Amino acid sequence: MHRAALMVAEKRHGFKGRSALTQENVLAQLSPEQPVLIAGPTASGKNALALAIARQQGGVVVNADAIQVFANWRVLTARPSPAEEASTPHALYGHVAGERGYSVGQWLRDIRPVLAGTLRPIITGGSGLYFQALTAGLAEIPPLPPDLRLRGQRLLQQEGLRAVLAGIDAKTLARLDTRNPMRVLRAWEVYQGTGRGLVCWHRDTPRPLLPLSAGFAVVLEVDPRTLEARITQRLEQMLRGGALEEARANRHDFVPSRLSSKAIGAAELIAHIEGKLPLAQARQRILIATRQLAKRQRSWFRSKMKDWQRMRSD
Repeated sequence: MHRAALMVAEKRHGFKGRSALTQENVLAQLSPEQPVLIAGPTASGKNALALAIARQQGGVVVNADAIQVFANWRVLTARPSPAEEASTPHALYGHVAGERGYSVGQWLRDIRPVLAGTLRPIITGGSGLYFQALTAGLAEIPPLPPDLRLRGQRLLQQEGLRAVLAGIDAKTLARLDTRNPMRVLRAWEVYQGTGRGLVCWHRDTPRPLLPLSAGFAVVLEVDPRTLEARITQRLEQMLRGGALEEARANRHDFVPSRLSSKAIGAAELIAHIEGKLPLAQARQRILIATRQLAKRQRSWFRSKMKDWQRMRSD
């Protein structure tokens, strides 16, 4: 986004009070120059709010979901429909081939030209780390050797956690949650691959592309029972809308280790198509996995997004 526009947005930012907003007063008070950030758990109504803002005030709806970037899953990841994408400008949806990897660093590189464009960005998604990197910056750790993560995993399996911790610098180790194996492995591979610890990389984090003060940031909050009902309803809509056909199209090129294969329901529907899992059982597993995702997302938003506005979505 142009610097002048960011300055205008910073001056106009700030809804009074910390009580939960409604869609009506958001639309009534939001400045058309402000970048908008909309986070929320799966099935909370993020895309609907983004579309409402774009249609009333203009702008481009920008994806901030780690799985919706992939081209091979539209229905199962609840990407905007072709009609919605045709009616309103969208960016960073389905632009990555399913066999490719993707990262928050790549997303920041992809969103940079969108922010520099002429349309006000309305950024929406459920990947909290994407929003954190966008508004607080991301350490520019260089690409690491592809086999380094596998080496760390083998070390953990064969020699245990103590051996992995021994390969991490002291400053990082002092701040590391050693109960989280993924974070431990990440710290290990960064130190082994660069010779610098994560703490050092984070200390040199560059300025964020879009500071939180430069836009209007809102987290959607939904009553847990209401959210559970929405999740169930949305799965039924997915099944009626072609999720099984989409799974059949992906079946012969399905590699579980790929990031695109982490789309919730992909493995279960393919197992059903292959005769390994009854549809009712696949459906139940998908519902459980989706509820678990929503719980993790809500926990992240509570702990990491305390400075964001809250909006009830019931």
